[in-house]
Amino acid sequence: MVTILILSRGKCGLSKCATRYLVAMATADLLVIIVDLIWRHIPAVYRLEFNFMRKVPVCNIHAAVLCTVTDCSVWFTVSFTFDRYVAICCQKLKAKYCLEKTALVVLTTITVFFCLKNICWCFMYTSKYWLINQSWFCAISQSVAQSKVWGAVEFFHYLLTPCIPFVLVLLFNSLTVRYIFLTNQARRKLRRHVTGETPSDPEVENRRKSMIALYAISGNFILLWAVYMVYNIYWRMGYLGYEMVHLPVYIRELGFMLQLLGCCTNTCIYAVLQRKFREELRCLLPCSFVQMKSNEK
Repeated sequence: MVTILILSRGKCGLSKCATRYLVAMATADLLVIIVDLIWRHIPAVYRLEFNFMRKVPVCNIHAAVLCTVTDCSVWFTVSFTFDRYVAICCQKLKAKYCLEKTALVVLTTITVFFCLKNICWCFMYTSKYWLINQSWFCAISQSVAQSKVWGAVEFFHYLLTPCIPFVLVLLFNSLTVRYIFLTNQARRKLRRHVTGETPSDPEVENRRKSMIALYAISGNFILLWAVYMVYNIYWRMGYLGYEMVHLPVYIRELGFMLQLLGCCTNTCIYAVLQRKFREELRCLLPCSFVQMKSNEK
């Protein structure tokens, strides 16, 4: 919430295009926390306290909303990664693509596509909650669980999120890092040729920090989603009769925990590395404490 507030003020020195992407990413991350952690995992852990939810017939709608916000969280990150690749590596395309209007079109298209795509979960799941900490947290008929058609639908779901994003984020960030590395080399050679020495270069240092951030984002995204993806594919294949090895329960719990963390860290990495964002955060927090004290009085 604080990240959304700071970015929305537009005082972080970012372009309007980048700000749109970051606000969308932060909003999707917040919705994942609400819909997944608060509305799904906490009731599953405290089943007795939330037993009333078994009588609330909205689980299939909950599942569709959960998949939609998770997909949007991941694909907003992919779209922003591509935007940064264009902004850094494609100077001719930058003037036409890296615009606020383009960002709005891309974000709206992604949202509408995944809203339509995840309607299928309303028909796959029933409206009854299981209140069990599984990938399928709604009751489901045995015929659907063992159906190869629905198995294909679920594999397609995991292909879109997160398999393809794995490849795209790694690809775009690798191309961006390669471009920065080659540009830095050319810049050093030019400065050495002109001045005869290689003094510290602030521009090269900023680019080096950008490279570190891009590697951190790629590694963070892949590592935090890998366990969740592997476990869910394994679990689905078990229902179809292809179980090979037994995976302990803690693998499932670890996958859930890392996946939730993976939906919330990329925005922090992008934003917190911005010096002006940190300055805005320092200004906002004291103001919030002063406001709280004045309200208490």
